Amino acid sequence: MSTAPVIPPLFQGLFDDAAVFPPGNLPVADAVPAHRAHRAARYADAVGPLLCGAGRLDELAAAAQGPGPVLRVGLVLPGGSAELGPALAAAAPFEVAGVELTTRDAREAVAALDLLLPADVPAAVELPRELLRGDGLDEVLDVLLDSPYRAKFRTGGIVAGAFPDERELAGFLTGCAQRGLPYKCTAGLHHAVRHTDPVTGFEHHGFLNVLLAARETDPAAAAEVLAERSGEALAEAVRTLSDRQVTVIRNSFTAFGTCSIAEPLDDLAALGLLSPDPKPQEDR
Repeated sequence: MSTAPVIPPLFQGLFDDAAVFPPGNLPVADAVPAHRAHRAARYADAVGPLLCGAGRLDELAAAAQGPGPVLRVGLVLPGGSAELGPALAAAAPFEVAGVELTTRDAREAVAALDLLLPADVPAAVELPRELLRGDGLDEVLDVLLDSPYRAKFRTGGIVAGAFPDERELAGFLTGCAQRGLPYKCTAGLHHAVRHTDPVTGFEHHGFLNVLLAARETDPAAAAEVLAERSGEALAEAVRTLSDRQVTVIRNSFTAFGTCSIAEPLDDLAALGLLSPDPKPQEDR
């Protein structure tokens, strides 16, 4: 019998389960048992909550009925603050592990969260990337710095334009690092290392790149880390991190949403960063 693997602190709780979102689009009825299997597996310490959009909470409640532990759910609210109250009410059957609110007005989002969100529930605020260009990024990050909420940044999607380049992503990461502002990312980070998707041709950031860039405060240095395409180089950089550096990184980059739990764990195992191999089998 193999011993249970230990997920290193750098990867604990890093992978929020976004199975029901594109491009995975797993049916909710299948996502619930799959998530419960992840949470009971040897690699459970790497897995965050099951993410669910506000419009699918009734569907999620139906799928979660019957035996099994209470689901830890992250509420994704693309419709902004108007969805917050109804979503919290609809999420009563679950343990709400967090709220991710998309808005065009950071101050209005903070006010709504202050009013309605239970004090023990964390939240992240996402603004469309076009509003974060120029002085917009500093203005939004300063608003969030004066709040208890994280920033959220979209690192990919289903079209090429959804992927920020190294310079844009580096600006966000270092803007947060300079302020000590935590953040999460979403979309496009299924794999550990920066690469060009052979099917779509899209340029994907690697989550190891982002983790290592999270400790940088200089945009040029962060962009250089984000551009690295050598898995061996990134893995070696991870192995040399001190405990303090790991703490700094994860206090900054708290999690990202991935529609596959298997893919990032596969990559870490292939790079020798997980031992013994805790790869999930049900996704194969």
